[in-house]
Amino acid sequence: MTDDAVHVVAVVGSLREESYTRPAPRHALDAAESSGATTELIDLRELELPLFDADEDEAGDAPELARRIREADSVLLGTPMYHGSYSSVLKTALDYCGFDEFENKTVGLLAVSGGSFPVGALDHLRVVCRALDAWVLPHQAAVPNAHRRFEDRELADEDLRERVETLGVRAVQFANIEPDPASFESHENVGAEESPD
Repeated sequence: MTDDAVHVVAVVGSLREESYTRPAPRHALDAAESSGATTELIDLRELELPLFDADEDEAGDAPELARRIREADSVLLGTPMYHGSYSSVLKTALDYCGFDEFENKTVGLLAVSGGSFPVGALDHLRVVCRALDAWVLPHQAAVPNAHRRFEDRELADEDLRERVETLGVRAVQFANIEPDPASFESHENVGAEESPD
């Protein structure tokens, strides 16, 4: 890898020991590595992150978490779906971060559920990332009925594995996208320009 290689970080938002959310982002990271990126998995089970208190916003391992996300070029957020939304541990992790970590950063979303498609979790994460001014990939990955999709902790469903791997590839391809690129139209908005004297 070169020093200017894209660095992709995946955050696992599950504390469950046998979680299917943990192996799923690894497929995305493997695809990112195959696309020339360096990668890192942040397993929230390994960090001490107390419930967020704005008066104690550097509690536990929060500074380390924020640093690792801040240094990434792209971030993948993986979550199980709980009651139609994403996990509380991932919410806590995101609460310890802010614009310094996410503004204009490329973010990919992945959700896993024991039942139907975890669309609610993906939608809610997209709203939070937009509030942080992140650039959220249009492509997202969902793994429904997870207990039937994995064999020996590996995604056995080829279509879903391809979708998850595509998320990793997109995280590399769009890591350095300009959220507000110059365009012909950006110079033609007469109403935004000062009127001539």
